Amino acid sequence: MIDELDSAFDERDEGRGRRRRGTRRRKSGRGKTAAAFLVVVVLLGGLAGGAWYGFDRISGYLSTPDYPGGGSGEIVVEVMSGQTIAEIGNTLVTAGVVKSSKAFVEAAEANSRSQNIQPGHYKVRKEMNAASALSLLLDLTNKISNKVTIPEGRTAKQIYKLLAEATDIPAEEFEEAAKDPLKLKVPDWWFTRNDGKEVTMSSEGFLFPDTYDLDPDVTAPEILQMMVNRFLSVTGEMDFADKVQAERGGISPYEALIVASLAQAEAGNAQDLGKVARVAYNRVYSGTFPCSCLQFDVSVNYYWELTGKPTKASKDMTTAELQDPKNPYNVHTKAGLPPTPINNPGKLALEGALNPPAGKWLFFVAVDKQGNSEFAETNAEHERNIQKARENGVL
Repeated sequence: MIDELDSAFDERDEGRGRRRRGTRRRKSGRGKTAAAFLVVVVLLGGLAGGAWYGFDRISGYLSTPDYPGGGSGEIVVEVMSGQTIAEIGNTLVTAGVVKSSKAFVEAAEANSRSQNIQPGHYKVRKEMNAASALSLLLDLTNKISNKVTIPEGRTAKQIYKLLAEATDIPAEEFEEAAKDPLKLKVPDWWFTRNDGKEVTMSSEGFLFPDTYDLDPDVTAPEILQMMVNRFLSVTGEMDFADKVQAERGGISPYEALIVASLAQAEAGNAQDLGKVARVAYNRVYSGTFPCSCLQFDVSVNYYWELTGKPTKASKDMTTAELQDPKNPYNVHTKAGLPPTPINNPGKLALEGALNPPAGKWLFFVAVDKQGNSEFAETNAEHERNIQKARENGVL
């Protein structure tokens, strides 16, 4: 019995011993877990710090670089024709105006007027925020330009003088640039004549009268080419060349341009432009006027201006001067049209030469100081109109 009890106590003691050893192992496991937890916390903390540092750096890259203020100083930039918003932004970045093209594009996307930016030179500031730079480009008061208005009927020499005054480019530079109209992009077919006369190449007639907005650094050839382009655009919209060839009895567009310039010089008001053109056509092409000559004094004056001589009023011209055989623009005794246009006609004069009213008029004379003319088919009618002009103090 005692032996059995001893055996039972021994077994219990051994179980306790196993439990105690097992308890020690569990204590050791908790220590390792705590250490591992500390390591994980440290690692996570490091990762979190690195992630924050990385996010901070990336967010810097993702934000759009832009200057904070309205800039300072003044600088001139040029917006080229056809540039996209991004290309304008690149121009501004290169000039040191905005910090990034992206900032300018974003400012433009937020402004519905951004598509209204016009080509030209603008005064802006250095280191501006993009929205402020955009505002300056949309405000035309910041655009640098010279506006010059060329009235209808001015000769090329008169135009060179007007342009010289507006740009400080010497008139001689314009005269030199105009020597070859083909270099100014006048198509060569414009210089075709069907009247049998030799062609004289000239820029006269192709420098369209209008108001032009000139950039500060524009050159003489560029200005003249701008005027030629305007002429081609206007006559193209009118279908001038095609309609002349189809409707004016076989005369060439160049001859019609010469007639338009004559009407521009002779008509005292817009209402008479077409009638004067009709007189020119009747005298030269109808065969009903004895010499088929114009007998317009204005072409004589044109040649005098062209050669540097003073011009005169018709009443002061002598018969010898009007009939000078050495003057190629003498249309008093020489049949047909003069060698070139004698000025640069406007759209109304071109329309008058293109669609003159029907009539058999061969004569006209200004009869009052308002520039109104009377037209006649016979010399007797014309003499009565001349008397009317004298009574009104015009002649």
